[in-house]
Amino acid sequence: MITIKSERELSLMRYAGRVVAEVLLELKKAIRSSITTLELDRIAERYIKKANCQPAFKGYHGFPASICASINEEVVHGIPSLRRLQEGDIVSIDVGVIYQGYFGDAAATFPVGHVSEEAMRLIYVTEQSLHWGIAQAVEGKHLTDISHAVQEYVEENGFSVVRNYVGHGIGNQMHEEPQVPNFGKPGRGPRLQAGMALAIEPMVNTGTWHVETLRDNWTVVTLDRKCSAHFEHTVAVGREKAEILTAL
Repeated sequence: MITIKSERELSLMRYAGRVVAEVLLELKKAIRSSITTLELDRIAERYIKKANCQPAFKGYHGFPASICASINEEVVHGIPSLRRLQEGDIVSIDVGVIYQGYFGDAAATFPVGHVSEEAMRLIYVTEQSLHWGIAQAVEGKHLTDISHAVQEYVEENGFSVVRNYVGHGIGNQMHEEPQVPNFGKPGRGPRLQAGMALAIEPMVNTGTWHVETLRDNWTVVTLDRKCSAHFEHTVAVGREKAEILTAL
């Protein structure tokens, strides 16, 4: 069932979302060649707890960390470790927090030092596709208007959209109805209503959209091992314009 959030619920989600955004900003400042993804995880967890929130990912279905850190061909769900970032890498960081029982969830992909022109274009196109999708999160639109906007922009720019993993509703659960695909024909699915809260999250690959999961049962990688990028915002559907709850 898709729920409409009250103003009180949205207020709690705004706080959770602001903390997520601040964590991503802190990690952006910290990302450099030689830092480990485990160090990034510790920075994030300290910040989340200082803000009187809980890490949403830690312990979720057994996930061992507070952030997901996915490098280069890793699409999502990368587990922080002693692996050191290197010049030329790109790293996707996904952050979730809980504040008084309500969730915020966002992700961004960052370059590590100087990266290739193709990698920078992948990052740019993925972030822009997210905003094309968010622009459709308006009362009266259909759910797949978001999906179609993302896919159309990505494919016009020569990249591919991951099909196996999608966005989702969010509120007092991290994953609620509805699922929000990043592909599909417009005008389908439920009609959007003001107060719906959605986590919209394009995952975009340089090559094929096909992916597989590594033996750790978490890390998802591109089948052809080409780079992937990931951007996400938690948004509230509005009557005239979506409100981004995870924006600073």
